Amino acid sequence: MAVQEEINLATIIDLQKHPINEDHYREKCKAELDKSGVLVLDNFLYESSIKSILSEAKKQENLAYYCVNEHNVYLDPFDKNLSKTHPRNKTVTSSKGCITDDQVPKKSSLRALYNSLKFKDFLCDVLDETVLYKYDDNLSSINIHFAKEGQELGWHFDNSSFAITLLIQKPKAGGQFEYIRQFRNSNNKDNNYDGVLNLLNGNCIPEKLTMENGTLVLFRGKDAIHRVTPTIGDRTRILSVLAYNSRPDVSLSESARMTFFGKLY
Repeated sequence: MAVQEEINLATIIDLQKHPINEDHYREKCKAELDKSGVLVLDNFLYESSIKSILSEAKKQENLAYYCVNEHNVYLDPFDKNLSKTHPRNKTVTSSKGCITDDQVPKKSSLRALYNSLKFKDFLCDVLDETVLYKYDDNLSSINIHFAKEGQELGWHFDNSSFAITLLIQKPKAGGQFEYIRQFRNSNNKDNNYDGVLNLLNGNCIPEKLTMENGTLVLFRGKDAIHRVTPTIGDRTRILSVLAYNSRPDVSLSESARMTFFGKLY
């Protein structure tokens, strides 16, 4: 089983460029993530892998659930004790389509990558996690996001300590990932309201990531505010989110599943 998995992984990942099994490479990746809060691994997948995943995504695109959400940057309920113009209550817009885990083909290279023990072992070393588990529900582990022209991901902080994404198809223009590191201190419950207000008023200059198809990104977004700018042009931005938990038997909340997927099962 382990030998078969390694053969499959070697046909998906460019292990010459990204030797994820080797300690020195893992240490290099962890040092970069710890230093900058983001790790960008370009050409992580072979072009053939990306083409097959893209083909699968396009075939399933008609199944995607599209939604528009108005939310604050903290992804928390609005505080009625504060004004509508307070940074805690100011709204931004996120809009996208989403395919859920149960709609990803069983034999997809994307699923083989997600389930790979070697890949998860690499992630654990880089993210400083002991074990990674899939979500306990059948929707949340692997998602594919579609952003058509004008669709975007508004400014926000993540609730989880890390995020893992894989760009499948970049748009003609727009779809730029922007972020500002250490923009709040969640451990000290410092939400940096003044900084958030300045950002929402256009008075901050964020850092930007340039990504090509096949780029794997590990990102710590709990204290780094980030967004994806609106897609420009008629080529849909397609991105896969690979979601893991550090604890077993965790499901995404029912309210979150209804909001993002339009269904519970």
